[in-house]
Amino acid sequence: MPSSDFQLFVGSLPRSTARTIEAQDKYTARPMANVSIADDEMVDEAIGLAVQAQPKMAAMPAYARRDALLFVARELNRRRGEFAQTLVAEVGKPIALAQGEVDRAIDTFTESAQEATRMVGEYLPLDSSPRGAGLEAICKRVPIGPCSFITPFNFPLNLAAHKVAPAIAAGCTWILKPDDRTPVTSLMVGEILAQTDLPKGAFSVLPCLGDGRRRFSQDDRLKLLSFTGSPKVGWMLKANAGRKKVVLELGGNAACVVDRRADLDQAAQRLVFGSFYQAGQSCISVQRIIAHESLYESLRDQLTHGARRISEQRDPMDPATILGPMIDEQSARRAQQWAREAVEGGATLVTGGERSGAWLEPTLLENTPHTVRASCQEIFAPVVLIESFSRFDDALDRVNDSEWGLQAGVFTPSFDHAMRAFNTLDVGGVVVNDIPSTRVDAMPYGGVKGSGVGREGPRSAIESMTELRLLLLSNLGR
Repeated sequence: MPSSDFQLFVGSLPRSTARTIEAQDKYTARPMANVSIADDEMVDEAIGLAVQAQPKMAAMPAYARRDALLFVARELNRRRGEFAQTLVAEVGKPIALAQGEVDRAIDTFTESAQEATRMVGEYLPLDSSPRGAGLEAICKRVPIGPCSFITPFNFPLNLAAHKVAPAIAAGCTWILKPDDRTPVTSLMVGEILAQTDLPKGAFSVLPCLGDGRRRFSQDDRLKLLSFTGSPKVGWMLKANAGRKKVVLELGGNAACVVDRRADLDQAAQRLVFGSFYQAGQSCISVQRIIAHESLYESLRDQLTHGARRISEQRDPMDPATILGPMIDEQSARRAQQWAREAVEGGATLVTGGERSGAWLEPTLLENTPHTVRASCQEIFAPVVLIESFSRFDDALDRVNDSEWGLQAGVFTPSFDHAMRAFNTLDVGGVVVNDIPSTRVDAMPYGGVKGSGVGREGPRSAIESMTELRLLLLSNLGR
């Protein structure tokens, strides 16, 4: 475990503050660490330092940015156990999932390091019409400037990596606000970054409350805001962001279709995991299962057995543990209430529904009305709904009957059905023969409709964090 006191980082340098918050172990509810908190003036100072450092950051050679990112990846690997144990305590996730998050962060930094040397430009001949005769153009990507990042509690290491690593690759300075419930992991990354050769002032990691948070979206010196979190907060930040570019990843209520000739055992095994891992606190956790009527009852029974098998509260350090507590008791109480509302509205409770503090049993509901919050909103909890269909196109229509559109899954052996889903579903990504919770960190990732704007993944994020600059050449060498 890390030390009990954590400084924040302002302009690449650690700093203590008089005001602190106490980070708690989510399993034991015991104090875990005291964390310094930035005030409004400190955030303002950090933005000013990022602006000052931007020319040096932009001028940093690609190999130097690559080497800094690879150094972080190596340190994460060297300290893998320490980071994983911190995630167990800070977030409440079981050790196997915590180790997986560390491994994914290593991949994200490594992939970003590779992309740092791939920011290639383009040559454009312009003589496609008489007006362009004698003209040629060259395009290159240049850093957009200082960036602002706000990350959520559920993946405090890897979701921070998905913002800061591409920014370094692109040559952008940045400030990061981690969730105040899970700030420790981001500060540990700050300790590693402070050992690199990034220009002084290039980064700041600023846990903060109240007024200090407003500058992350409103300050015009910041040229991009990337936010991952709740829709209510995300759209509010976008409305207040002014002229800066905004990337939002706001979650969803991910659906998964199980077609009539799907591999039932494989689908059931993956759906149990996708519905309940990390206590359902993932933007692409399976929330809605739409199963063909020919296998509906068998799938429901397998899901019921799987949910009951993992419902026992177990040692988070046991690699076999899948289910942990939710981030706090308030979140678990809300999810339990939504499940009860669904039952009152006509749904059938198949299994689960009981709560002990922040622990909510894996909960399976069937025949849930589409108008209740557990169906039409993001429940962000270990609660999953199942219903049947007879026509594949009807199932796709039900997936689309949502204000959300992050990712969807389809279990099917039919290439025709796979392509029909790909061409029909109004989501950012379609996963065939696996759960919508599947994410490989190199891929473009993001949603449409209420699920956000823009894409993450190192290459996609770098495109957002850079601008195209055109050089127009007239009659050179003629």
